[in-house]
Amino acid sequence: MSVVGAKSYLEYRNEAYWVKGTRISLDSIVYAFRNGLSPESIVQSFPLLTLEQVYGAIAFYLGNHAEIDVYLAAEEDAFDAMPQPLQSADPVLYSKLIAAKATR
Repeated sequence: MSVVGAKSYLEYRNEAYWVKGTRISLDSIVYAFRNGLSPESIVQSFPLLTLEQVYGAIAFYLGNHAEIDVYLAAEEDAFDAMPQPLQSADPVLYSKLIAAKATR
């Protein structure tokens, strides 16, 4: 049995990885997977996705985890560098969110 062509579940556009044909990022699936959610639970969280798409995204991550981990770290650094409106609007809540992030 030969494989004619592997099916692609992801695409790289706008400097980010996305589930092909959706607005759901690979980041979202990877973070859910890292937090222990099963593929079935991820589908429940993202009902626009099929179980096949979620497994495809997880397989891509597992096969490229070093590259994707670097990509995710860069995305987090870029996000952390952005000014956060909540920081000035509600500094107490902002501090609580930062503390919660530090504990994960």
